Amino acid sequence: MVLGVAGIVTVPSVQVAKLMAGASMKLSAEELVDEDRLREVLPVLDVLGPASLFYLDRAGFLPARGAAAVETVVCGDDELAVLLVRAGEEDAGEAGLEDITSPAFVLREGDDVVAAAGYQVWPQSVAHLSVLVAPGHRGRGLARVVASAAVAHARDAGLLPQWRARPHPSRRVALALGFRELGSQLSVRLGDAVAPALAGETAV
Repeated sequence: MVLGVAGIVTVPSVQVAKLMAGASMKLSAEELVDEDRLREVLPVLDVLGPASLFYLDRAGFLPARGAAAVETVVCGDDELAVLLVRAGEEDAGEAGLEDITSPAFVLREGDDVVAAAGYQVWPQSVAHLSVLVAPGHRGRGLARVVASAAVAHARDAGLLPQWRARPHPSRRVALALGFRELGSQLSVRLGDAVAPALAGETAV
């Protein structure tokens, strides 16, 4: 992960830490989240990302409101489960709505929840945002409305809102709410050269 000019690498074992230390000496902070450059110096098998990291300061927030009122439901609510199923496994996993620790802020059409947002509290008072809109209801500004409610709740709790975006529409919503892109994140799975070490869970 890179924020500004600083970078941090987390690994599953001491062996991988040594490998990454060698690679890090050859790469700049920006190149640590560049898939092509990493493949030049590491046995990369799979890649997740890169994802852009956005943050919001108090003065920069641009609230959004829609025609319908945003409601609050508890995480784990059956209606949220239905939304996750409708969205599909890939989109639901990308959104991370199942992991929120805040209330869920939702919009309905009829009896159906068609958009929801919330956040998970991370260390150092960070609120990691999650947003999901049902297929067939996207492109209508619903994500911005529910996300705005979640961001307002996080700010009132004294938390720093964080937005992680891979798809372009997610980036567009973040920017519309006043978030600024300050960094990026890339996850990789290494090949057989380090496979025996990956069984461990040592954090370095």
